[in-house]
This record gives sequence, C-alpha cells and structure tokens, in this order.
Amino acid sequence: MKKLIAFMTTMVMILSLSACGPTSDSSSDTDADSGSDMEYVKEKGTLVVGITDFEPMDYKDENDDWIGFDADMAKAFGESLGVDVEFIEIDWDNKIMELEGKTIDCVWNGMTLTEEVTSSMECSNPYCNNGQVVIVPSDTADKYQDIDSLSDLTFAVEAGSAGEKEVSALELSCTAVKTQADALMEAAAGTSDAAVIDSLMAAAMVGEGTGYDGLTYTCQLNSEEYGVGFRKGSDLAKALNDFFKKSFEDGSMTACAEKYGVQAAIIEQ
Repeated sequence: MKKLIAFMTTMVMILSLSACGPTSDSSSDTDADSGSDMEYVKEKGTLVVGITDFEPMDYKDENDDWIGFDADMAKAFGESLGVDVEFIEIDWDNKIMELEGKTIDCVWNGMTLTEEVTSSMECSNPYCNNGQVVIVPSDTADKYQDIDSLSDLTFAVEAGSAGEKEVSALELSCTAVKTQADALMEAAAGTSDAAVIDSLMAAAMVGEGTGYDGLTYTCQLNSEEYGVGFRKGSDLAKALNDFFKKSFEDGSMTACAEKYGVQAAIIEQ
C-alpha cells in the first residue's frame, strides 16, 4: 500500500511539472495567439512591409533608400504606431503566403483590391484609383488603340498581378515575369511586343523625359482601386483606415501624393 501511494505521488508530481513546462516556452508566442497584430508589431518594434520595385509607389533613391508614395505613407503610419518600418522585396505571386508566414506584416505596393486579395487578407479602405494599361513602342502606338487590335501581340506581365489577370481574361499571349519593371524591359527590348502595367507606373516611367521614352501607353483594360493588405482578422487594417482618414483631413496625404505626381488618383477618405 505504501508503495502504491508513493508511486501515485510521484506520478502527480511528474504530471504537474509537465503541465508547467511549456508555459515558459510559449510565452514568446503570446501576441501571435492573442489575435492582435497591433500588439505583435509593437512588441517586435517593426512593421515589415512587402513590396516590389514600382515607381512611383515604392522605389529606391540614389542612396538606396526606399521612397515613393506608398513607402512614405508606410513610414508615416509606422511612426504613428511608434515602430520602425522595414521594406522587403517579395515575389508578388507569393504575397499571400509571405503574409500568412509572417515574413511580412502587410502588403503595401499599389495592390489592386481583387476578389482574391480581399478574401485572403484584411484590407484597408481603397486609397488610390488605378487601371491596367497597354504599353507599346511609340512608333507602333497608332495600331493599338483599342482592345480588338491587340490579338496578335505577345505581352509581358508581372506574375500574379492584375495585369496578368486582364491579359489572361482576354486570352492574349503573355509571358509572366517577376516585376512590372521587368515587363517594361521586355517591351523595350522587343522580347515581347507589349506589356501591361499599372497606369500610375506608366505615367511615371513611360514616354518623353523618362527612362523609357521609346514606349507609350494606349488603351486601358480596366478600372481598379489600391488597398493595403494585412493578415486576415488583423486589427492593423482599422488602425490604417483611421490613419488614412486623419492624413487626408490634415492634407499630409495629398502633399505626399503631389510629391510623387499621383494626386489625381487619390480617393477621398
């Protein structure tokens, strides 16, 4: 009987220690389990923003620092939260996976609010109008002024982008490349007959006085809106909506937009 009591006492102690053990190991994961992205970001002190090289929204200056309308607004949002902002270039086709895997905390890069995006992310209110436009060599532009004239062209598009979606819907021949900048290079080099990119990027990078003065844009394939995406259920989306509203009302959003020439596309908050 004494042996049985001693055995039972020992087992109770072992089970008690086992129950207590994982508590200290899992304490570092509290914010991930609490459901508050806000607390998670503040705890680590950094908002990690997933982007691609996309002038005038996110691109590097001569000092290799990220600038642009989206980049500057992201920095201001981070400042309002009391955290640093880190930019990471991502494969646009993998943006949802990067977000869910916590490699990044948000996607803020002229992202079109498609059904796929809004169903997979917690999105901000739309803040900018946009559209997908066709880019062709200037000396052939007269031939390609409407959608019906595009059937014989081969297109370069960014993989996973709204541009790829529009070209595929029209059943046009296309090659997917890593970024919209790569799509422009394909069109400039003649590797593809044309490209489809965001209208805001086209306005900044194509035509006279730009690095692609031999290219121009012709017809617009759609109309769309930009938003910022967070993890599903994230409380950071509401915080950003509040920040957007305040920035619009105090004029700082418009001032930033004017700096990068996108003021005409800004949506009232």
